[in-house]
Amino acid sequence: MEKFNQVICEKRSYSREFISHQHECGQFLFPLQGSLEIQTKWQDINLSPDYCFYLPPKLNHNYRSKDRNEFIILDIPTKYLPEDTSSMYIMLDKQWASIRYLLLEEAKSQENLSSLVDLTRYVTNKLQISRPPSIEYIHKHFKEPIRLETLAQIENYHPVYYSSWFKQKMGKSPKVYITELRLREAKDLLLSTGWSMTKISEELGFENSSSFTRWFVRCEEMPPQKYRTLNNG
Repeated sequence: MEKFNQVICEKRSYSREFISHQHECGQFLFPLQGSLEIQTKWQDINLSPDYCFYLPPKLNHNYRSKDRNEFIILDIPTKYLPEDTSSMYIMLDKQWASIRYLLLEEAKSQENLSSLVDLTRYVTNKLQISRPPSIEYIHKHFKEPIRLETLAQIENYHPVYYSSWFKQKMGKSPKVYITELRLREAKDLLLSTGWSMTKISEELGFENSSSFTRWFVRCEEMPPQKYRTLNNG
């Protein structure tokens, strides 16, 4: 069986010299010690043990490590991957730290390929259901002003690229996505509370109820008071 057709989980270390390549498989990198500089066309990342990084197949990248390093690497054949995955820079929360631990145990044993495949399927499923960090940020902060540069920085993307990446992933621009979140929240507050327009506008981060009303009319072609009346039966 050719190497890129099988799941491989092993420890690796990297040199100080920049190496440029791409691979047929997807690859997860989990730092155990040290850091790794990774450069793609649109990203420039210094990968530390607080994060992991996913590289999709056939993405050309440069990498090197300036310090003593060790990584747990999971090479994933395309048959296990969702279609059209993109690179993901992921903070190691408890769940991802647990995944790193399990991969480390698999790398030590190398005995049961089926358990490694099961773990790989679990990890690749998270590629489909995990929201990238910038989208998580939007969901936590959509009531506040959000700059495109801030979102791009979270993903370690160049701002010029972030909008097209976002649109490809979410099917709409960041501005439209944020507007839809605010509008959904506005409608929910209008129908599920008896709050005044002033209180709702404050909750959604508008300067005053007039600016909230103008925004709502642009989105829904009716004032929020009318929307509440029509939809509250």
